[in-house]
Amino acid sequence: MVLAIGAFLQEMFMMYGIASLGFIVRKTGILNENANDVLTQLILYITLPALILFSLDISFSINLAKEFIWLISMSLYVLIISCFIAYWMRRHSQLSDKQKSVYEGLIIFGNQGFIGYAISFILLGEQGIIYLTMFNLCYLVLIWTYGIYLFSKDTTMINWKSIFLNPGILSTLTGVLIFLLPISFPVVISDGLEIVGKMTIPLSMLLIGSLMANVKYKELIIMIKNIYLWKSAVTRLILIPLLLLPFAALSVPFPILIIGAVVSGMPSAPTISIYSQKYGADTFFASMGVLLTTILCIITIPFLYFIVSLVSN
Repeated sequence: MVLAIGAFLQEMFMMYGIASLGFIVRKTGILNENANDVLTQLILYITLPALILFSLDISFSINLAKEFIWLISMSLYVLIISCFIAYWMRRHSQLSDKQKSVYEGLIIFGNQGFIGYAISFILLGEQGIIYLTMFNLCYLVLIWTYGIYLFSKDTTMINWKSIFLNPGILSTLTGVLIFLLPISFPVVISDGLEIVGKMTIPLSMLLIGSLMANVKYKELIIMIKNIYLWKSAVTRLILIPLLLLPFAALSVPFPILIIGAVVSGMPSAPTISIYSQKYGADTFFASMGVLLTTILCIITIPFLYFIVSLVSN
């Protein structure tokens, strides 16, 4: 059951409260400078794969197969258009060469892994995780291929082994296999996956708050004055998710549409900062872009929820 707008806002405030806690414990030194790396690894390699595996441990049905087709179609549609928009914006920017790839990446790739799963769970519980896992299939391949190509400009730099052996892809493919086959996890394993997997949501928000605590006042001023960061933020958080609104006219079920639209409006992915550092792009510009969108999503996520609810009624 999708939450009413009031209930959704209440859940969002709870999420922001957890993020605020992450900010406080990092600022006060309860979490040290290594905390962000530890939290990232914990989520990426343990809790998120467990959440995906638990959520996909369900019986196959024709109805779910139809929903899968809708989710893949929406994902491909929004990713392809995003790539064209980002390429056009990059071509018409006055940024340096080290910033152009970052600019494009900030627009295309959202934080659909950490915050995306947290928001989806708020909206639909385990069903939201199932929908997002399906919606993320194309995204995961794109960020590990085209995302790398954006920065390296060399297809030989794409490590196909790392694409299919990263935790997100492995857990997703394993989960899909269990979903398609007449098998399921024993109760003791399923219960363990549920307990560990549901840690993803609070840990993700603690991580977001902790990351924000690392930003200095001087950096905030630089970020606020950069027009290209604002352009990328508006495109990523509002324009791209609104591209999915025409699907409302195609009788797409509201739960599927709300997951697709809200998740497509996630803040820019921290992976862009990692790629920037690895391939010699402007890492500071990337970090500021991720931070700005992460701050603004406090406003834009409820806005998107309201718009999609309005259009679908």
